[in-house]
Amino acid sequence: MFVGLQYRAAAAYRYSALLPATSKPRVRCLHSQIKTALVGGPAGAPAHRLYFTRDNQPISPWHDIPLVSNASTREYNMVCEIPRWSNAKLEIDTKSPFNPIKHDTKNGKLRYVANIFPYKGYIWNYGAFPQTYEDPAETDPDTRHAGDNDPIDVLEVGSKVCREGEVHRVKALGVLALIDDKETDWKVLAIRTDDPLAAKINGVGELEQFMPGLVSATVDWFTKYKVPDGKPRNCWAFDAKPRDADYAHDVIARAHDSWKKLIRQPHSQLKLDNVSIETSPSCLSSAEANDAFKALFGGGSIQQEQQQSHSDFWHYVR
Repeated sequence: MFVGLQYRAAAAYRYSALLPATSKPRVRCLHSQIKTALVGGPAGAPAHRLYFTRDNQPISPWHDIPLVSNASTREYNMVCEIPRWSNAKLEIDTKSPFNPIKHDTKNGKLRYVANIFPYKGYIWNYGAFPQTYEDPAETDPDTRHAGDNDPIDVLEVGSKVCREGEVHRVKALGVLALIDDKETDWKVLAIRTDDPLAAKINGVGELEQFMPGLVSATVDWFTKYKVPDGKPRNCWAFDAKPRDADYAHDVIARAHDSWKKLIRQPHSQLKLDNVSIETSPSCLSSAEANDAFKALFGGGSIQQEQQQSHSDFWHYVR
């Protein structure tokens, strides 16, 4: 199911030497020796970018982090983009080199989700599955809508609040099919494998048993979250009912197949640069990755822009 790509071991070099001298990167150790480097200021700064490295080499969190962490137990790697309870709309930038996490913008303004009573920000650790792609050129036979041109979204429901850029092993419990702007936008319900309840929760039935009301709250949140911005409520496939874990695994596998087709394309509007997929025309050598990263900054510095605030106002949506 998850085979057919050849990976290349990357030679290491001093990644920190490539960063602008004034950026003062934040670097921390993460899952599987992955580290992150923050440039441009924290979330809330327009230039906010969180880059990923492995063995001191810049990598793409979308293309170079494997989807599967344990095939025998069907566990996956999840990249956390948005910590639970926060409001900033952070996402993997699929259109920039090395695909850093950025603060999303619309009409020149940073995006924040509104607080819809009784919720505060995002009610899960929100992230993405690497090496997946929801293809806008393919119509899903069940939802009858095409993909949204992004990696698959993950809603991690465990007890710990994750940090932006952390990579965690998770298991899929089920999946919801949001129809957003007439596009299929899968939301995989998942739990970290190191969570105290992970051994007890294997599907949506046990999720309701141990976390009663979370699935219905998830549907309610996604249905209403754009209403404060003047948009209509979102719609759902399957009458807003979650599909089980087996169905979720099938959705993930199909999205992985779509990504494998994408990563082999010689040209794309999306950034496919990577350092590990030998069968990809966009695979970079260490020297090429070095030069590409230095070119991002032009030998200069990234301005530490002032963090912009957002409203903590509570919205009541009928």
